[in-house]
Amino acid sequence: MITYLAYTPHPPIIIPEIGGKRLKEAAATVAGMQEMARQAAATSPETLVFLTPHGNVFRDAVSCLGDPHIHGDMANFNAHEVRTSCPNDLELAAAIGYLCADHDINYIMVDKENARRYRLQNSLDHGILVPYYYLSRAGLGSLPVVAISIGFLPLIQLYRLGTFIARSAEQLGRKVAVIASGDMSHRLKDEGPYSFHPDGPRYDQEVERLLKTCDTQGLLNIPENLRENAGECGYRSLVIMLGCLDGNQYQSQVFSHEGPFGVGYMTAGLTPGGAAPSYLEAWQAEERHDHEEEISIPVRWARQVLKSYLLQGKIPALPEEFAELKGKRAGTFVSLKKHGRLRGCIGTILPYCDDLAAEIAYNAVNAGVKDPRFSPVTIQEYDELDFSVDILGEPEPCSREELDPKQYGVIVSKGSRRGLLLPDLEGVDTIEEQLDIALQKAGIKPGEAYEISRFTVTRYK
Repeated sequence: MITYLAYTPHPPIIIPEIGGKRLKEAAATVAGMQEMARQAAATSPETLVFLTPHGNVFRDAVSCLGDPHIHGDMANFNAHEVRTSCPNDLELAAAIGYLCADHDINYIMVDKENARRYRLQNSLDHGILVPYYYLSRAGLGSLPVVAISIGFLPLIQLYRLGTFIARSAEQLGRKVAVIASGDMSHRLKDEGPYSFHPDGPRYDQEVERLLKTCDTQGLLNIPENLRENAGECGYRSLVIMLGCLDGNQYQSQVFSHEGPFGVGYMTAGLTPGGAAPSYLEAWQAEERHDHEEEISIPVRWARQVLKSYLLQGKIPALPEEFAELKGKRAGTFVSLKKHGRLRGCIGTILPYCDDLAAEIAYNAVNAGVKDPRFSPVTIQEYDELDFSVDILGEPEPCSREELDPKQYGVIVSKGSRRGLLLPDLEGVDTIEEQLDIALQKAGIKPGEAYEISRFTVTRYK
């Protein structure tokens, strides 16, 4: 049900009411946008889905405008008269959100109420308003829209979001045109918004080449440092758009590509074709394979334990390849992170179980489903978790001068109150910071006398 897809720039200067006489400096882009809009209109979509990098952009979520009618204007660019008001396709927006929730992608609906409460934006931004200007003049101005802002999630998550857009349109029988808004490099000239970088034109040329040849894999594998050096703002919109085409062939056409003001503007249209192998499935399999080849035995065992527990409610038998974990005893901590953020961490200071294999298994289950700071891990998010296992050495009494937050963990105790902090934690750089956090964990007040022990840790990833 995806009828058409477009990758468009969004410089306000290509709106005649804003650009005025300077419009002719971007004449190729204006002509390209007009042709893009004409072709999109010819496919008779029923809803326009916009992907923008200039709305409510979060590090760990994507967002979607959630009011029944959404509005926007170009007042910030001295063109108050350029206004837009259109219905919101809330049924389609909600369907996309349900799929995101099922696959543990944070998807935030921003309506008037939570925009006010959290100081968010609930109007259309210029990343949407500029391409909408041309689409409306091609006869699509009465259509409902879905306005999605990109997030700084892993690229595979954004690509998966694109598959959810396509699947939701299919489920609802909705003919949808997807508009991925984004400028190319901002570093094409010294007189542009940023200083020139040779990776600026290199990035622009590479994206155009790969898009013309419909090379999805090449587009998704553009090196991160090339993208960063180029100073682009549209790559994540492009990734989501490509996800909308997963499992389909497509044809592409670049209508215009220029950089008159030091920023690359490329306008392209994509038309879905017949069935093709799913790139998402191959991508997921490759990530799992690469990850499994790198991880250590303690982590492989912790992963197997938690997966078995989530699927079957029980701990599996220890495979022969992990036999080295028998015959040893030690305290352990199992930590789970998701996209760089802590998702669970439980451990034992001294050995609690009969051997190291059982100790790791005990703490892996507890970290996954019994850490009181977090909701239990679900099997749907399992593949997105990064595990680490810390195996603790025996604690030894010490003075504060003998601590080193990078080398040693610390235990503070007074009577039955005890607080522990692992070594080499991000943001804990001094002995004072390490002790302060450990004391807070123990509930030991400033000024109280307490005992200090230190311990070494072998960390496995």
